[in-house]
Amino acid sequence: MSKQLEGNVALVTGGLRGIGLAAVQKLLEKGAKVWIGDLTAADDGVVSSTLSGLSGDVAYVRLDVTDEQSWIDAIAKIDEADGRLDVLVNNAGIDGTGRIQDMTLDLWRKVQAVNSDGAFLGVKHGFALMEKSGKDRKGGSSIVNVSSIMGFVAFPESAAYCASKGAIRNFTKACAVEFAAYGVPIRANSVHPGFVQTPLLDEGFQRMVSRGVAEKAQDLKDQVASSTPVNRLADPDEIATAIAFLATEDASYMTGSEVVVDGGYLAR
Repeated sequence: MSKQLEGNVALVTGGLRGIGLAAVQKLLEKGAKVWIGDLTAADDGVVSSTLSGLSGDVAYVRLDVTDEQSWIDAIAKIDEADGRLDVLVNNAGIDGTGRIQDMTLDLWRKVQAVNSDGAFLGVKHGFALMEKSGKDRKGGSSIVNVSSIMGFVAFPESAAYCASKGAIRNFTKACAVEFAAYGVPIRANSVHPGFVQTPLLDEGFQRMVSRGVAEKAQDLKDQVASSTPVNRLADPDEIATAIAFLATEDASYMTGSEVVVDGGYLAR
């Protein structure tokens, strides 16, 4: 694979599993140094086993995307180690399923904090380092915010998730037009996956099963697969490919764009 990102530094939040881990792998393949940001303690065995399973220049920083000081510390660590940040992938997310009338305000706020506030804080505190790095990069540095098809359409018992992903969709556009208006060398685009086979999907469906929505999680998987024109769930690698493209200079004229990777779901 072409080393289009050689000499670049990237940060992927929620990078220990699912789409995040797949994005880390793709960015490494393209030659970037990649920092994984996640909640797990740095000395946890999960971190060491994940890092040892990756090929390339990869590092880890514990990062709670809902905590402003955690972002400040993480960016400072990256700055001290590498002095640049070319790519920020705001991927960390949770679902928080449940019927609106049964959902607690605490759960609603938690979903917004992780999915929406996390991206805002990442952009806010990564800005200065990305602005500096973007000056010697065609199209500038690249922010990729992972939204969802649920930023366009809805699914039962997913109101909090839909609201947060809709926020990410338009926040990305706001970043794009603001940075362009002020001549800031940073692009911002959003990726909108359809249904992807990830631990997050499994956990969300299992909670729905526990509430009696279905007899088993596989029934729910079959349902969403059959509602997708290609009749299957996506593999995380298929979403990561789009993320990695947006990170490269090949996407230098793309900002404020919505890249939908959904097996045709929104086309139906």
